[in-house]
Amino acid sequence: MKVPSSEKGIKAPRQITEGQFDVTSIIGEVGDKLAVIRRDMNHANEVYSVEITSGKMKQLSHVNDKVYAKTNLGKVEKRITKATDGKDLLSWVIYPPDFDPNKKYPTILYCQGGPQGALSQFYSFRWNFQLMAANGYIIIAPNRRGMPGYGVEWNEQISKDYGGQNMDDYLSAIDDISKESYVDTDRLGCIGASYGGYSVFYLAGNHEGRFKSFISHDGIFDWRSMYGTTEEVFFPNWDLGGAYWDKNNTAAQKAYNEFNPTTYVDKWDTPILIIQGGKDYRVPIGQGLAAFQAAQLQGVKSKLVFFPEENHWVLNNQNSLIWQREFYKWLAETL
Repeated sequence: MKVPSSEKGIKAPRQITEGQFDVTSIIGEVGDKLAVIRRDMNHANEVYSVEITSGKMKQLSHVNDKVYAKTNLGKVEKRITKATDGKDLLSWVIYPPDFDPNKKYPTILYCQGGPQGALSQFYSFRWNFQLMAANGYIIIAPNRRGMPGYGVEWNEQISKDYGGQNMDDYLSAIDDISKESYVDTDRLGCIGASYGGYSVFYLAGNHEGRFKSFISHDGIFDWRSMYGTTEEVFFPNWDLGGAYWDKNNTAAQKAYNEFNPTTYVDKWDTPILIIQGGKDYRVPIGQGLAAFQAAQLQGVKSKLVFFPEENHWVLNNQNSLIWQREFYKWLAETL
């Protein structure tokens, strides 16, 4: 929001830089220049200087230059899709290195966590889009409802509508890119963690045959048990509307029933990899175990990767290597 310059002497904000990258922090100011940390989906954090007046940027640190010199990086581009309500939906599309539009590629829908987490030009050592692309996959990452950066209404819409418009946004994005001749529509996958993991569990029962493989990391499987065990009760109270026993709360009842992945688990028929941390107190262990057991008892090809010492993230280096191996092994088997 722009603040009027006349209001309490505060000047209206001015955009300084332009480009397809994130400035994650300002670490200093000298004269008319700032020192900042910058990254994008192809590059980890580096230090840059920014001229405040012109926005011109100069790279100061070169920690990863030797690695990038030996790495064939794929293209990252924006894609605009019309959502089901007619609004523009921006997605990031990451292509394999040496992408050939005359070939067909398996394609993965990435579901962001949060649920109000930004899906900008982030760089992750785990959910690394370039590594996925280098293994031969196209990735589409939609800025579905609930993401910041597209206005307050867009950001707040997801609250009390977890299984609604944002799920339509996911499907609009994957359906749109599936129209391209280079997308192998017989090899579509869906992945995500936390709220993204919930999205995977939900879509596993509502994808109408679109996907051939799912991967859910620390995802919410059952809102009722989640409400009784999570250490962050604020989320279900705010985003779902309250407790599941409040029968007079229309929003909450819709969330715990219509928007609950367990409601549709009888429709699961697609291979699913479930990853769970033993010390995850935000989305506790029972969520992953219950989802895995439901898949197993229904005869759905499934696998549980359990990290007893990890929390809502994977922090141990050796466990991170195991995570990567299991992730790509599953995709190779099922997609």
